Amino acid sequence: MNYKELSEIFKILSNDKRLEILDMLSCGELCACELQKRFNVTQPTLSYDMKLLKDASLITERIEGRSHYYKINQEYFEEIRSVFQKLSKEKTTCCCYR
Repeated sequence: MNYKELSEIFKILSNDKRLEILDMLSCGELCACELQKRFNVTQPTLSYDMKLLKDASLITERIEGRSHYYKINQEYFEEIRSVFQKLSKEKTTCCCYR
C-alpha cells in the first residue's frame, strides 16, 4: 500500500457516518436495511456510502435475494494496521535519505 492509496482511505474515513457504519459492522454482518433504519436515509444515499467503502476494500458485500449484507474486510484492515505499525516505528534508515 502506498501513500496515495492510504490518503484515499483517509478521505473516505473522514466522514462520521461512514466511521459509524464501520463501527456497527465491527459487531458482525448487517443488512443494508438495518443500516438504513439507523441513519434514517434513503436507499440511494446509503448505497453511495456503501459503494465508497466497498470500492476502497474496507467492507465486503453479500447479496441474498434482494437483500444486501455487509461486513468488515478484516484482511484489508490488517494490511492498514501493518502500514501504521511501519509508519510509527523508528527506523535505522530513514526515507528522508533516499
